[in-house]
Parts: sequence; structure tokens; C-alpha cells
Amino acid sequence: MSNAFIFVLALRRESCRFARIEKLYTDMNKGMKFSEFLQETTNIKLAKLLLSMAEGCKVISHMVNNAGLLDVLGSKDVTNVQGEEVQKLDNLTNEILMDYLRASETCAGYVSEENEHLVTLNAEGVYTVAADPLDGSSNIEVAAPIGTIFSINERLSLHGSEVVEADFLQKGRNTKAAGYFIYGSSTILVLSVGQGVHGFTLNTQDNEFYLSHPTINIPVKGKTYSINQGNVEKFDDGLKNFLSHCSAVDKDSSRPYSLRYIGSMIGDIHRNLLKGGIFIYPANKGEAKGKLRLLYECIPMSFITEKAGGEATDGKHRILDLQPTGFHERSAIFIGSKNMVQTAGEFLNK
Repeated sequence: MSNAFIFVLALRRESCRFARIEKLYTDMNKGMKFSEFLQETTNIKLAKLLLSMAEGCKVISHMVNNAGLLDVLGSKDVTNVQGEEVQKLDNLTNEILMDYLRASETCAGYVSEENEHLVTLNAEGVYTVAADPLDGSSNIEVAAPIGTIFSINERLSLHGSEVVEADFLQKGRNTKAAGYFIYGSSTILVLSVGQGVHGFTLNTQDNEFYLSHPTINIPVKGKTYSINQGNVEKFDDGLKNFLSHCSAVDKDSSRPYSLRYIGSMIGDIHRNLLKGGIFIYPANKGEAKGKLRLLYECIPMSFITEKAGGEATDGKHRILDLQPTGFHERSAIFIGSKNMVQTAGEFLNK
């Protein structure tokens, strides 16, 4: 068989392969566009804000996907207000979000993990945004799932004025919308505007978000728990006992449960939201609060989880009932499938 003939056969195989791939994209069952969903479910001003945020997160998604080829990896050799080392991409994503939210013209103000103080974006705006621009940024260099978390409140101060602390420091039950963008094998937006939880996947062919996960309901019972169990000696006895319960053999309750811990809040909660489970980030023994930020991590994720039928507490109190006292206040969190969160609470409060 001549080399030329072999070459022609290889080209034909490749041609058939590309034809099959092209047909997959042609036959792709696209759901409703994100813009169409917002048109049907919310008001024009909130829709403008969310569409602007989605556009900004498309840019962030592209940067994350190409991080190894861009000068965005590594540290800026500075620390943020929490004393944590700032990654280059942390800073970039924060600037991108502010730019796109400012362009929406409906976002009055913004706070984030990367900003020490609040920022007024548009004095005439209606809403405020609290965000973790890049949750799990320590995972950037190993290509683990990371994401953007946000919550949206209606401002309390007068339109036309600078935003004030009270516009942001509202209980989670006042939240108007919350969600997250996860940058993993796909880029997915998970959102609630108050009625249900829906997921939208970014189609890389036309760069549009389409409804791919309508009406997400977290299973009432889960079979996984997510926690950094390497810190077990720092935990209170009640939590240690719950972890022993999770790892004990009991066929009737499908135990032992599987330990799954990605190391980014967004990655673990996204999996548990779809498949059931509990994510735990506790306060260490002798500490009053945990590590995760109440305003822009715990509250938005708790809002999403509750709207999907789950629960979220700090071990004693419902997260959405807590009164934030500062932009960067921390909290413990137990979040996920209702039965698992309730069982954890029983162990913690014996």
C-alpha cells in the first residue's frame, strides 16, 4: 500500500470525524437563551445588570481557559484585606466585574473580597452587588473548578446619592438574586431570581448562555460530604462525631458516605447541588466564626441552596437570618441536602 494511499485514507477518516463533530453541534438541543429567560422572569433593570455580569464572566471564562498561555498566573506579591495572597487573576477578575457592572447603569455599588471598602458605580443605580470574583483561585494553576459568586440586593439609600454600608449589610433573606459562574469542564451560570434555581451553559460556538439545567432541585438525601478532614483535630467534638457518623457502615442509610473535597467552595457545592451532599467549613475549636465570608460567599450560596430545596446554617442558625455587621465578616457554614444538614445540626447541638 503506497504512502499516498495511506495519506488519502487518513484524510477521509479525519473528514468523517469532523463531519460527525459538526453534526453534533448542528443538532445541539439549545435551550432558551439567558436573555430570553430574564425577559420572562424579572424586570428590565435587574435583567440589564445580570446580562452585564454574564458578559463580564464570559471574559473571565476565556481568561481562565487560557490562563497557562497568558501572563495571569501566580501572585501579585500583595495581600488583600483578609491577609490572603492575591493572585494576578483575582485582581483582573475584580476589575472586569466592576467595569461590566458599571456599564449596566443599574448597579449602584459593589463590594468584593478584593476591595477593602464599598465602591459606588452609579449613583442612579437600583441594585448593589457583593461578589467573590474568583472563588478557589488557589486552584488556578492545577485547573480545578473555580468560579465567581455573587448576590444582589436592592439599595436602601436614596437614588442619586452615594451608596452606604446599609445597602449591602442586609440579611440574606432580603436577597433579590444570587448565583455563581463555575469555570470547569463547562462554564455554567447557576442563578435564582427568587423563584427556583436554573443553570445556563455557555455555548462556545456562539458565546451565548443557554438554559441547560431547568429547575434544579437538590436531593433531600445525599451520599457525599465535603470537608477538609485533615483539620479534624481542630474541630469540636460534635463535628467529629458527625464525621464518624458519615464514615460508619450502615446499609439502611447507605453509609459510609463518600468524602469528596475539591478545595473550592464553588466546586463542591455545585456537585452537591446536582447530586446531593453536604459541604462543611466549620469554625475551629474555640473560635466563634469560620473562615468563609458571610456577605459574598455564604449568603449567595445559601440563597441558591434554599431555593433548590436544601438548607444552610452556621451550625446553629439559618445563614439567611444572620445580620451581617461588616463587608468581610466570616462565618461557619453547613450547606446542602436538607436531611444531611439537619443531621449535622443534631450532632453539633447535643
